Amino acid sequence: FFPATSGQALHLHLFVSYCVGSALSLKNNNANMTKINKIFTESMPELSAEDAARLDIVKNVRTTPRDARFPSQNQANHCWNRYNEWLLCLKSTKGDEEGCKNMRQMAVSICPSLWTEKWDEEREEHTFPGLKVDA
Repeated sequence: FFPATSGQALHLHLFVSYCVGSALSLKNNNANMTKINKIFTESMPELSAEDAARLDIVKNVRTTPRDARFPSQNQANHCWNRYNEWLLCLKSTKGDEEGCKNMRQMAVSICPSLWTEKWDEEREEHTFPGLKVDA
């Protein structure tokens, strides 16, 4: 059981929507059929402390909100902008990582991890083409 990425969260959302829709259509078609949506109404089973902690992490995963400046399906520009907004936050707070934690989360949630890792490395090597931050 691993924390979901934004792509996995979308697939889970689509799967849940499909199941709920299927359950409603089955209920309307055949009243005696077992309800598929019972998994959503039954109480949750006992979880170990480790599993409960993991579930809490997954429940709290949030992605960046929609931004009207980036209306297309391709969110590469939105990713680049969020990453540089995080850097701007770091610059304005003189490198306060804790104060800019939410900005970093928004950047990481919309950007592919390969990109953020590459950009982090480029920042360390002083070759990053975006906003320069002296930390």
